[in-house]
Amino acid sequence: MALGRTYSIALVGLNGYMVEVEADIGQTLPAFVILGLPDASLNEAKERIRSAAKNSGIPLSRRKITANLIPASLPKRGSGFDLAVTMAVLRAANDIRPTGRTVFISELGLDGRLRPVRGILPAVMASVQAGYPEIVVAQANLAEAALVPGANVRGYSTLARLALDFGADPQELALDFEPDDTGDRGDAPSDAASCPDMADVSGQGDARRALEVAAAGAHHLLLTGPPGAGKTMLAERLPGLLPDLGDHESMEVTAIHSLCGLPSSSVQLLRRPPFENPHHSATAAAIIGGGSGLPRPGAASRAHRGVLFLDEAPEYERRVLDALRQPLESGELVIHRSAGTAAYPARFQLVLAANPCPCGKASGKGLDCTCTPMMRRRYLARMSGPLLDRVDIQLQVERVSLAEFGQAGEEEDTASVAQRVRDARSRQSERLNTFGLETNSQVPGRILRGELRLPSAATRILDHSLERGVLTARGYDRVLRLAWTLADLGHRGTPDTNDIGQALGLRQAAAAVA
Repeated sequence: MALGRTYSIALVGLNGYMVEVEADIGQTLPAFVILGLPDASLNEAKERIRSAAKNSGIPLSRRKITANLIPASLPKRGSGFDLAVTMAVLRAANDIRPTGRTVFISELGLDGRLRPVRGILPAVMASVQAGYPEIVVAQANLAEAALVPGANVRGYSTLARLALDFGADPQELALDFEPDDTGDRGDAPSDAASCPDMADVSGQGDARRALEVAAAGAHHLLLTGPPGAGKTMLAERLPGLLPDLGDHESMEVTAIHSLCGLPSSSVQLLRRPPFENPHHSATAAAIIGGGSGLPRPGAASRAHRGVLFLDEAPEYERRVLDALRQPLESGELVIHRSAGTAAYPARFQLVLAANPCPCGKASGKGLDCTCTPMMRRRYLARMSGPLLDRVDIQLQVERVSLAEFGQAGEEEDTASVAQRVRDARSRQSERLNTFGLETNSQVPGRILRGELRLPSAATRILDHSLERGVLTARGYDRVLRLAWTLADLGHRGTPDTNDIGQALGLRQAAAAVA
């Protein structure tokens, strides 16, 4: 008997690591041992593998089987190692020929079918980057795995068909078994899927303009106003204004959705920016990521390259909101747990919506607020100062007047606004390409005060605000970024005094109300 050897991938966050699977068949009493820090689901693979092999016509040896997953110090989790362990054991028993550098990623059913697993896209990407382009997956994962450039992926429905291609005796295999379509993964929605249209929003000229600026420069946004003013309608229309994702961005987003097991990643790259709208009762683990064992991505990572919308923001726990401060600056979440550390990208646009007080009637005409000043302060104080300092645009949204409400159908639609946003993004790309940046929201202060420094006459109003303590140093830079976005929308080469004034107004519009 020979030592069987195959390969698979272990995912830690979005990072994949090559795992060498060794199998040895001893001369002692029957047993099946898996070494190399397997979790519970991987330990359960022993019974799945025995049943799958028997029902495929290639029962495992009745002697002691030892499977070792190298490196032994790397935690292994999930059922995606089932197929690699099975093929290694079959090779150790000389039931199949050597598999070479082929990587196997699939779960096994008791009847011998190959079942899809989560995270197939980042796993295949890691395999190709490590120099292992030959990959075998379940048929249901084939379309997703084939999205990776340079990968030579083969999909199989049953273990028997796979074993036949690797030299197993066809007279012993159960080749007549053809599993039904499991339906585990759905088709990805079309990129042309309809988004809510800006034309549905009546009035709200200032808010519509703020939404356009936020989309053009990838700025964060806070909308404060009474219930029914249209805050949620506006936030839901922001993704429709954003440009399609590029190839690299699309691969990142699709990999995260694949890891989360979302069906939207099953057959094609996601080209539209994602939109996440968690309920205000969501925990820190649901928003940031976490869970038992190795951390899983949360809503912030699922919103990568898209929009994270927190409606009724003051109703969230304060620690949940404050946990967003780090990814707002770095664009990445590093989550530490006892089982390991995982890093997930989280470069999203944050949109907050809040009422002015618990009863929602502190602003607007003809509304009698029943909240005391202390209740209002306590309510809005759940959004901490350091968090709001990272939000570029802070706008007060008033109720729509009767005249504006009667103009339904006359407002500008999403397509028109999105075209201006794409034009502004194009100008940003040309200007920032030499710095390795994409949007104005990413420009650091050293560049704003260095290569992109504006004349002192244009920034005089900002300088005075900083001296009087109205703006922090971070706020100063964020107003400059807003001014550059306004200049891009206005087809101007550099911001002028008017752009600086408008940017400062957009940032401080809700401050007085709060």
